[in-house]
Amino acid sequence: MSVFRNREEFIEVFDKLWTLIDGHPEVGPRLKEARAPHRFTFTDLDLELYVTHSEEPDRNLRWAWGRENCHWEPLISLAMTSDVANRYFQGKENVLTAVTFGRIRLSGPMATILKLSPVMRPIEPLYREMLVRDGYDHLLT
Repeated sequence: MSVFRNREEFIEVFDKLWTLIDGHPEVGPRLKEARAPHRFTFTDLDLELYVTHSEEPDRNLRWAWGRENCHWEPLISLAMTSDVANRYFQGKENVLTAVTFGRIRLSGPMATILKLSPVMRPIEPLYREMLVRDGYDHLLT
């Protein structure tokens, strides 16, 4: 069972998270520059999130929920439960360990994946702060 109350809460929280990532002065530009479109599949909620770089000058990233709303092909695909995703973005789930133990299924060019893995670290405390600030304390790990 997910720590998220429902799919709607998960989407709400992850939209806020990706807005945070997009606006981060280091992380957003690095992900934009990488031009490595991602597909996240959240297996317990039957959801897919597609993330890629933005062509808009004032944005780094764009994202879409569901394949029907996405007009780009993912280079990297990650499949996990919503709980694993929540722990990962809080810095409590190591990607390589999670892949080894089957908590994350990963596909794509390994060199790109390894290069991008540490990019998200500055987001971890900010995500936790956002959870507290916006009343999602039940999601803290």
